[in-house]
Amino acid sequence: MTRRQPLTDRRIRLLLVLLVVAFGAALGRAVWLQAVKGAPLGALAARQQRETVDVPASRGAIYDRSGVGLAIGERATTVYADPRLVRNRRALAVAAGRTLGIDADRLYERLADRSSSFVYVQRKADPDRAARLERLELPGLGFYPEERRAYSQGTVGAHVLGFAGVDNNGLAGLEKSLDGILTGSPGRETLVKDGSGRVIDVVESRAEQEGTDVFLTLDQHLQANVEDVLRRTAMRWRATSASAVVLDPRTGSILALAVAPGFDANRFGDAPPNYTRNRALTDTYEPGSTFKLITVAGALAEGIASPRTIYTLPYSIQIADRVIREAHYRPTKRMMVAEILAQSSNVGTIKLAQALDEERLARWIDRFGFGRRTGVEFPGESPGIVVPRKRWSGSTIGNVPLGQGIAVTPVQMAAAYAAVANGGVWVQPHLVGHVEGGEPARPKRRRLVSREVADRLAEMLQGVVDAEGGTGALARVEGYHVAGKTGTAAKPKPGGYSSTRYVASFVGFVPATAPRLVVLVTVDEPRRAIWGGVVAAPAFQEIARFGLQYLQVPPDNVDAS
Repeated sequence: MTRRQPLTDRRIRLLLVLLVVAFGAALGRAVWLQAVKGAPLGALAARQQRETVDVPASRGAIYDRSGVGLAIGERATTVYADPRLVRNRRALAVAAGRTLGIDADRLYERLADRSSSFVYVQRKADPDRAARLERLELPGLGFYPEERRAYSQGTVGAHVLGFAGVDNNGLAGLEKSLDGILTGSPGRETLVKDGSGRVIDVVESRAEQEGTDVFLTLDQHLQANVEDVLRRTAMRWRATSASAVVLDPRTGSILALAVAPGFDANRFGDAPPNYTRNRALTDTYEPGSTFKLITVAGALAEGIASPRTIYTLPYSIQIADRVIREAHYRPTKRMMVAEILAQSSNVGTIKLAQALDEERLARWIDRFGFGRRTGVEFPGESPGIVVPRKRWSGSTIGNVPLGQGIAVTPVQMAAAYAAVANGGVWVQPHLVGHVEGGEPARPKRRRLVSREVADRLAEMLQGVVDAEGGTGALARVEGYHVAGKTGTAAKPKPGGYSSTRYVASFVGFVPATAPRLVVLVTVDEPRRAIWGGVVAAPAFQEIARFGLQYLQVPPDNVDAS
């Protein structure tokens, strides 16, 4: 018993020493953590419990002229996960796949990366489905509200509206050009989370500022009708594409702007790039005979000729190294200027251009705005292609007056005819009526010709549709006087012009005596016929007739109805 006592005491003392050492180490560790590492560890803990997130702002809506929503925001919920907090990857992936309709296997693979603290489960999910998933209270899942862009009218106005991406940034069309107006300012929230990543409190927040709404000049009913007419026209003539512009000549408001084939802006990613391009603003074409108006306008305004001035016109004319002929054979005949325009005489137009001379013709082309952008609120608008006067060759006076060797956009050409319809005053075409809280649009205006000259031109353009031998008979609208011009232009190719590929067009205004609508239709590469008076004029007639009835415009030709 005596011998064992010292051994026991030694063991006790050893245990006591070990306890003292362990306690000292723990105390030193605590002091070190508190005094030396306290601040950084506290910050780390705060970061783990707190998170500052951006709160997306609602994007401004786009409405038509009567307040019908064309591009609006819809409620959505984005679902995400923190792989480090997920307890059962397989269960979470299966639940999300079943509830949201996503690929569970792919999600399972993404959740395997524990080095990441954020993985999208589904961006902008259906809010009802996301709510069902949230009720399962699966650790590691997070939810926050977002807005997705929706185009309520589907294809209607898609080429004008363009589309916004998944982050609600404008990618094309007015969504892109008006992005600075439509986009708001995001807010911020500081969240407190529990150990499973669930939000338990919001300790700080800054409200988001919503984007501004925009009201367009488009009318969704007119737009839908134009798109339908173009679709049927392109199909009937097996054309590559077709486009149309409808505007109010008094205000410059574009009431419809359409291209066929169309696309659904809600599924823009499924459409080929050439389907989403707004050809009426970004593409150019050689206008052909519709451009003859410019030469005639210049000749009348300069006092070189009047509508009743008579020219003796052979079937063909030599210009430098080129021989230019009429579209159809005829013997030499005397024609008034009004007949030259009505019957679309190539030789007569060149005679007028020669009398006008190259310098003045070039000035009139510039005066009507060709070679410059109209300034419509659309990204990528083309200025067209106009050869500078100093680069004209000897034969230029023989092709430019006929709408060859020059390229325009449909909107440019529609605006030129609108100036004639508006008593000689050009009004800048525009798509935006007003921005919410702002003043109505105030488009630029400039006088091109006197009212007297404009009235004479309008009367001559009526002859294109009404006179015997006029090329635009199929554009007639019962009960209304129609003024307009046909165009049939061979498409250029290396070394000359195609003999099989054409652009058929018609542009005009109604009622001719008090114009309310200017309508331009172009049909690219029709295959069953090529003439503007055959291919494009009937489409003009359909669009104009619907527009006049829809706007309740009184007839101005009751005796003919």
